Amino acid sequence: MAGLLNKKKGRQGAEIPTASMADIAFLLLIFFLVTTTIDVDTGIGMVLPPKLEEDVKPPPVKERNMLKILVNEQGQVLVEDKPASVSIIREEVKKHVLNNGADPNYSESPKKAVVSIKTARGTPYNAYIDVLDEVWMAYFELWDSEARKLGYPDYKAYLEAIGDGPNEIRQKIKAQISIAEPDKA
Repeated sequence: MAGLLNKKKGRQGAEIPTASMADIAFLLLIFFLVTTTIDVDTGIGMVLPPKLEEDVKPPPVKERNMLKILVNEQGQVLVEDKPASVSIIREEVKKHVLNNGADPNYSESPKKAVVSIKTARGTPYNAYIDVLDEVWMAYFELWDSEARKLGYPDYKAYLEAIGDGPNEIRQKIKAQISIAEPDKA
């Protein structure tokens, strides 16, 4: 019996080979790094004009040709200093651009029409985006309407037809949107 006890003391415990575990963990790490997509917020894609030099003044714009839209800290919208909802902005922009001098409260011509969007420092981002979207949708609807007058089913078909050629519709109705800086507090 004494011999059996000595055999058990000399026997080593069972081991799990862990040499390849580090390799497997490293391969899994590489796999997840390669296959994981990381969302990057790119913001609003806009082409801004070059900054004017300090001694150069911005070009003059008649008050009549500028449609002023203000979004305050609470997300409320003022169009020409009158309370308005976001839903009417599209129609106001179209009326302003296509006025052709008929109404003295709106622009003289589509080429001179400017839409100015001004926000306050604390304006909710979503309110600003909603207003900007409505202004752009107004222009897209105007361009779509012009394309239909030229015999195209829509503006997209017009763009496909002209390819890299001159865009007469955008020359006739320019999207002149001014993003004004918020007032400094």
